[in-house]
Amino acid sequence: MWSRLRDRGPSRTAFTGAASVTASTRLSSPVPRSPSFDRTAAFFDVDNTLMRGASLYYFARGLAARKLFTTRDLIRFGWGQLVFRFSGAEQRHHINEACETALAFVAGRKVSDLVALCEEIYDETVADRIWEGARRLVYRHLNAGQRVWLVTATPVELADIIKRRLGLTGALGTVAESVNGVYTGRLVGDLLHGAAKAEAARKLAKLEGLDLAQCTAYSDSYNDLPLLSLVGHPNAVNPDDALHRHAQAHGWPVHDFRRHRTALTVGLPSAMAGALAGGALVGLLRNRRRG
Repeated sequence: MWSRLRDRGPSRTAFTGAASVTASTRLSSPVPRSPSFDRTAAFFDVDNTLMRGASLYYFARGLAARKLFTTRDLIRFGWGQLVFRFSGAEQRHHINEACETALAFVAGRKVSDLVALCEEIYDETVADRIWEGARRLVYRHLNAGQRVWLVTATPVELADIIKRRLGLTGALGTVAESVNGVYTGRLVGDLLHGAAKAEAARKLAKLEGLDLAQCTAYSDSYNDLPLLSLVGHPNAVNPDDALHRHAQAHGWPVHDFRRHRTALTVGLPSAMAGALAGGALVGLLRNRRRG
């Protein structure tokens, strides 16, 4: 199936978007269209938009607690998460590093086994990190009869868990290759990131008959500008500095659900931030040893 998609895709970005839509439809049954079918939808990024921090980190931490990750792997995830939380911005090399670590780990493992574990981890850790303000935005669209899709660099199986728990329409995410229900350790295309998110939303809109000019999108990152610019109603949520400036310049709505962000990102001296980061990592390692 993936080889046929590769042949059709005009570019790697287009292929990545198409692979995500294909994987999503495999995980979820198509939503039937009623006579009053609404051609609008809302697209939500996940990390730092729908929830505090990076979803992949929390799933990885849960797997580490079950002794399925090494201490070194946990440090990688922990450092990326700390940078993400303190800067309020995505660092692409941290995203790539986390993805490579996860892929190396899942190679040879059953998809169903990992999904079952991550279902538990969602209930234990992730559920409490959904922003209440973002939840209200989600249900505002659902209550208006609109579809709500997640569009995230998080692996599609994990994004699908979040989608199901929140009662959303669907989830587009990064696709890890599997054969006969077993992960190979390779990606199908690239991370669903940047322009690839816009490609996935464009292909989904064509498949579902959506009018993108009437659709809405939410993200915290300037990296998602292609997705935000694709729809008629872009919104910045907990935005990084670059996206905040862009949103203000173009009159986009800005939603900020964070507390004490200025004290953490501006007023915190660099030496104190370094000490706090080091202390957090030590705490993670102590918790793992106790487990």
